[in-house]
Amino acid sequence: MDPIDTAPDSWDQEDDGEAQVDVQLSKALSTTLNVDAKPFVPNVHAAEFIPSFRPKGSSETVESAGPETDANVEVSEPESPPLENGDAEMATDDTWEQKGSEPSEAEAEPGGPEGDGGQAEEDSPQEEGMEEEEVPTPKVAPTQPNAPKKEHVNVVFIGHVDAGKSTIGGQIMYLTGMVDKRTLEKYEKEAKEKNRETWYLSWALDTNQEERDKGKTVEVGRAYFETEKKHFTILDAPGHKSFVPNMIGGASQADLAVLVISARKGEFETGFEKGGQTREHAMLAKTAGVKHLIVLVNKMDDPTVNWSLERYEECKEKLLPFLKKVGFNPRKDIHFMPCSGLTGANLKEPAEYCPWYTGLPFIPHLDSLPNFNRSSDGPVRLPIVDKYKDMGTVILGKLESGSISKAQQLVMMPNRHTVEVLSLLSDDVETDDAGPGENLKLRLKGIEEEEILPGFILCNAENLCHTGRTFDAQIVIIEHKSIICPGYNAVLHIHTCIEEVQITALICLVDKKTGDKSKTRPRFVKQDQVCIARLRTAGTICLETFKDFPQMGRFTLRDEGKTIAIGKVLKLVAEKD
Repeated sequence: MDPIDTAPDSWDQEDDGEAQVDVQLSKALSTTLNVDAKPFVPNVHAAEFIPSFRPKGSSETVESAGPETDANVEVSEPESPPLENGDAEMATDDTWEQKGSEPSEAEAEPGGPEGDGGQAEEDSPQEEGMEEEEVPTPKVAPTQPNAPKKEHVNVVFIGHVDAGKSTIGGQIMYLTGMVDKRTLEKYEKEAKEKNRETWYLSWALDTNQEERDKGKTVEVGRAYFETEKKHFTILDAPGHKSFVPNMIGGASQADLAVLVISARKGEFETGFEKGGQTREHAMLAKTAGVKHLIVLVNKMDDPTVNWSLERYEECKEKLLPFLKKVGFNPRKDIHFMPCSGLTGANLKEPAEYCPWYTGLPFIPHLDSLPNFNRSSDGPVRLPIVDKYKDMGTVILGKLESGSISKAQQLVMMPNRHTVEVLSLLSDDVETDDAGPGENLKLRLKGIEEEEILPGFILCNAENLCHTGRTFDAQIVIIEHKSIICPGYNAVLHIHTCIEEVQITALICLVDKKTGDKSKTRPRFVKQDQVCIARLRTAGTICLETFKDFPQMGRFTLRDEGKTIAIGKVLKLVAEKD
């Protein structure tokens, strides 16, 4: 048999790979086929294959298409070379005959890992689910030219575990056309197989396997949808008490919080009692700087509730005093509405079973909210939420103030690295500049991914943010069984930063009603007291006083998995040398 008819033992023998491979392929397909070729055993640990023929630019465009495998397949279909190179990676393959008959499969395989920008390997085992996971996102792209006109609003969904946050998020994405019907039908089928048919909507936001198996959100899920006037980013926060730190990170990026509570008998009560997350989340959202709260009374379609006005009013009466205590103004900041996440009633269209509710449904209500006044001429402040490597260093965060444009030089605090912005993605759509309030992905030059930690801040060189370890703050002790004395250690959550902190001194007590400060230094503080204390963190962090920059001047203190205190930074204390 002519050696050219068989697949060569090693592709390294070829000098100019492509041309010869081309000739080989055509000959091999036209002459006799090697039926006795060894079966193909994929090498799972092979290094990721990056084709040499593809110009750098085009591989970037594939990256920016996001993790949609479909997009990659489209890219690789018209060109024939990827096919051969794909096989090259696969070593001695099945017979050529099969290759000829199923070229698309061969392409889909190499297309996956290389196009995914080497996304975390954990994605691979998850059924084909991930491939279609985010297919909907490109739907936003066509309407991009007028994007800057729409105001960006970040909405965080908070509430007790199993109140229905992810399901409502999934339903909203479906109603606004961000998830197509086919994808949802696929989820529904998969969920039915696992006897979890009511969970399928939440799978639009809970994308990893662990979250789907347990039905609990772990990381803050992200998605976006648009209405006529605004562009919304959904931040789906975890409700479970073990993942409160993740929830704080999500709430610190939000402008608007949606507190989801379950009206089902018994569920509302457990969420609201002492150990429930409804209270803690509402309080954390307030501390994270969320001004407006929408309370969605979910599961109104449940047989135990059946859209009853009495139950709705009961939930409302129990919640209001607490939300008032946290600091929300019931007249201006809070809006209650009934809904059902599973059926989608009262999310986009008014519900017919609910004649007693006369307000707007959820999505129109969001659209009708007044605009947030944000100044784009302030100093650049972008607290970093997350970072990863992807053809350079990529960081994620919400731009709190100022505006960022491509090729701009910025400084990463507190380490004072000068970096340059290579590209800007606002909600996964590439732009040249971005204003305050937008969720950004920035690709940076001049800094390694290992040198960045969540909680670092991007600033402009002319106006750097303050850094330090010691500061004076006013704290309110929310719940703590014993007393708190100087020397007490806790975990400080300030903007996106998490750091260990010690209360080094108690300066004075503050009277809650009058605001008067005590003349003598207290020896301890206990629950429900307000005090001014000096705190010292383990490492240097970025922070501002609450007066100058509220988003970076409020914080929470947590210990043993509970939120102990909330506070605001009054003054930064210079370090003694």
